[in-house]
Amino acid sequence: MSKFIIVGGVAGGATTAARLRRLNENAEIILIERGSEISFANCGLPYYVGDVIKDRDDLLAMTPQRFFNLFNIDVRINTEVVKVDSKNKKVIVKNSNGEYEENFDSLILSPGAKPLRPPIEGIDHKNILTLRNVPDADRIKNFAEKYSNGKAVVIGGGFVGIETAENLRDRGIEVTLVEAVPHILAPFDTDIVKILENEIESHGIELILNDGVKNFSAIDNDNLKINLSSGKEISANFVILSIGVRPDTEFLKDSGIELSDRGYILVDEYMQTSAKDVYAVGDAVMTFDSLTGNKTALALAGPANRQGRLAADNISGRKTKYRGVIGSSILKVFDLTAASTGKNEKILQREGKIYGQDYQFSITYPTSHAAYYPDAEVFILKLIFSKIDGKILGAQAVGKSGVDKCIDLVASVLHFNGTIQDLQELELTYAPPFSSAKSPINMAGYVAENIFEGISKPILPSELQAEIDKGAMIIDLRSPALFNSNHIDGAINIPAEKLRSNLDKLDKNREIILTCKTGLNGYFMERMLRGQGYQVKTLIGGSAYKNFKL
Repeated sequence: MSKFIIVGGVAGGATTAARLRRLNENAEIILIERGSEISFANCGLPYYVGDVIKDRDDLLAMTPQRFFNLFNIDVRINTEVVKVDSKNKKVIVKNSNGEYEENFDSLILSPGAKPLRPPIEGIDHKNILTLRNVPDADRIKNFAEKYSNGKAVVIGGGFVGIETAENLRDRGIEVTLVEAVPHILAPFDTDIVKILENEIESHGIELILNDGVKNFSAIDNDNLKINLSSGKEISANFVILSIGVRPDTEFLKDSGIELSDRGYILVDEYMQTSAKDVYAVGDAVMTFDSLTGNKTALALAGPANRQGRLAADNISGRKTKYRGVIGSSILKVFDLTAASTGKNEKILQREGKIYGQDYQFSITYPTSHAAYYPDAEVFILKLIFSKIDGKILGAQAVGKSGVDKCIDLVASVLHFNGTIQDLQELELTYAPPFSSAKSPINMAGYVAENIFEGISKPILPSELQAEIDKGAMIIDLRSPALFNSNHIDGAINIPAEKLRSNLDKLDKNREIILTCKTGLNGYFMERMLRGQGYQVKTLIGGSAYKNFKL
């Protein structure tokens, strides 16, 4: 009889265990979990803190007893694997009664990642908390109840930091969010993330960017002082550290299992480590980027679940290759939804030789369903694609509705190495309450193809001043009322519907740059002027792109 030991539960480990049982009714399966819960909704923890999820038990996806009853799996909670001997196929296990040894035929590692606590002076104060598991959420919730009219500081503007800050604010707590780099939420480019930063500030959160923590110090039992690198001082009743994670793999030292420089477990396309019959899944694993083939780590529940199932398949002789990660994510930011998939501009610029500057992007402003049907919501969609072959590289979207569906569709096409032409050809469901006859995805593909084929020549806001300095003429195609409310310095106002009758005012020897509300009328008039022999470019995304608000 085969004996399988799984280290760690939650998404990766629990999925592996259940799949192994479904494939092998006779194996001995032991799941060892250091905490008190084997499977919980860690993505729901901030919402439990915010009292959106009111019942703690709703976070618990599977109790140890139910797991045993369903799958006959030996679950050992509050128990820790402290050493792995991959050569001799055994582990040293520790619980409240001491240490003991277990041998295995196959070992699956799913230790996860733990919050970073860098060696900052004062960081061990009892009022400085992290959020990783249900007991952590209990502690933060207790602080939130104790200081219901107080102040909290969240350090770190990643997903967990933003969600925790929002939920604390929704409880009425005064919140300051501190981020060491210039902008929050790394998966989003600056042009998109600024919308989210505005949303956060509009809900009363103080946002401090490009400023790190120098040290912490206690003022009294109920108050902390946070000294920032800039010299700024802020105070709080409690602090949430959310500055990143690192793989929880210290116990694998001298195990014979190869780790990366940062401690991630290296695996092949079958989720097998460098050690025979030892597999690894989840947040502690270094896998690979499906677009580039580069090694990467991605701490997301979806990939962890997929890896767990795949590892169980391979252990059971069902050889299945992992296809890597593309990086799809979504979060709620107060009244907005923000989602992304694939690469953003920052990554593409950093990866030089892979894509370099050979990419372009389109900006569109679709509605969540047919605009004439009640309650249609506008959102912004940024689609990034290769200049070389039109291959989709990534997308980002922000809005109140329709964002998740849109990015999920792009992620699906991206997964299959699709192009902007593939987006145009998708046959998607349509009725006025749900979408448009030309769906937001179809339209993004059309706009991208126009740019790709040179039918439209967009110009970025960052490039505009250089063109003005060279003598370009700026024509604002909006109505006089919108033009008078705000416009580019030096622009002249000719509404789109009057441009054809005012061609005598234009110089064919001078470059013309068109701007409108969203870029659509600019494209229409760009094609007309090109047909008349004018030199024309359109400001990408129109006037809304620079200061888009939802």
